[in-house]
Amino acid sequence: MDKYGLIGYPLGHSFSINYFNEKFKNENIDAEYINFEIPTIDSLPEVLALNPELRGLNVTIPYKEKVISFLDAVSPEARAIGAVNVIRVEHKGNATRLKGYNSDVIGFTKSIEPLLERFHKKALILGTGGASKAINYGLKSLGLETIFVSRYERPGTIQYDKITPDVVKEYNVIVNCTPCGMYPHTDECPELPYEAMDSKNLLYDLLYNPDQTLFMKRGAARGATVKNGLEMLLLQAFASWEFWNEDK
Repeated sequence: MDKYGLIGYPLGHSFSINYFNEKFKNENIDAEYINFEIPTIDSLPEVLALNPELRGLNVTIPYKEKVISFLDAVSPEARAIGAVNVIRVEHKGNATRLKGYNSDVIGFTKSIEPLLERFHKKALILGTGGASKAINYGLKSLGLETIFVSRYERPGTIQYDKITPDVVKEYNVIVNCTPCGMYPHTDECPELPYEAMDSKNLLYDLLYNPDQTLFMKRGAARGATVKNGLEMLLLQAFASWEFWNEDK
């Protein structure tokens, strides 16, 4: 039986394990999907050694960047982004070859593109982690100018207290790549001047639990278009399966 899985720490609530095991059952695929909760990325070789049937892995926080040094090849897109969240595991004799991809950018761009209007030219990206790099790559590929928002003073970022009403009117696409507002902290949202938003704003939250975060609710109350990350997750899952099974 083939195995697929997810590496990260901590894993807690995982969309992938339920999605893939249901897919395998419904489509009579002789495979299983397992969560590998590893406290350090240095445990990856052990996971591979103990699971010779592994054909593919998803990678989540905090290993999307750290995993790259363990890979034999990385797709040009993942290399440009600097983050990998899908690994194809190939077995050739006694050798195991790992190739890294990024499905975040595919899932995100396909999900947000139908919502973009001609007046959406600039975007704020909330957060600076591995996912935000893919979002930045995706937005730029769609022709938008971007700026990262961070709580801390970092080169190439602006801080939340510098985001004025004028900024959210100019950078009218706002993508939340932080865990702020995720269950059980549903009463939290990024600190932004929501009162300055209107129907020209597009708020996209990578979170999907709850299905409408406070960030989305406060934007929607001002007429903004809002969307959560569930469709992006589904599109990522489709892309993962294709990466694992290409050329088969």
